[in-house]
Amino acid sequence: MPSTVVHVALAGMMGTALLGEEFDAKAVAVVMAACAVVDLDTLVGIYVPGTHRAAFHNLWIVLVPAALLWWDCRLREASVVLGRWGTRGRRIVWVTLATLLFAHVLLDAFFNGVNLFWPLHDRFYDLSGELLYSDQRGLVQTFVEFESGAGGTAVSESTVRGTTADVHYSTGFDPTRDDPPEDVERIFPIANGGERFVLTVAGFVTVLVRLFEERRN
Repeated sequence: MPSTVVHVALAGMMGTALLGEEFDAKAVAVVMAACAVVDLDTLVGIYVPGTHRAAFHNLWIVLVPAALLWWDCRLREASVVLGRWGTRGRRIVWVTLATLLFAHVLLDAFFNGVNLFWPLHDRFYDLSGELLYSDQRGLVQTFVEFESGAGGTAVSESTVRGTTADVHYSTGFDPTRDDPPEDVERIFPIANGGERFVLTVAGFVTVLVRLFEERRN
């Protein structure tokens, strides 16, 4: 699975691109830190088994704040966000929510899966797959696969993994669902794969170069 380091690097790259004139060290730090916080449900999972990649790895963690921000800035007579932080604050919040969605929740969803609609709907969805064009099969996607049965067409078991009652994602903090043996190896991944290593380096270098340019100017 992508490590927290990878998520933060991608968030930094997105923040550098999307913050625009509001970019500075504090703004991009907020974006990157928020993206890292999502992985704290690893610790929640120690006390509530199954909630890693569920408690914070769901769409509501983005959609609910986005709806509140839209309501506050567009419908309220006196916006709390605009009144306290101005358009700068609004921009930082929107960019933060975008990075949470793409650099963390969806990145994990398309890599081993997350519980997208928890707690309203307790199912882990693994959208790992590929999109390709074949000269024989045409355009093919395997992110969401379907199967036909007596009850009609449904999402296949290869996409729906299970629930918080039977799914566990191993990390260095909780390598097993139950109490791990004393000699268990605790692995804290940094970049499991060459492409993730390149993405990590590119993300942090992008942020550092932009910060250097900001300071020089």
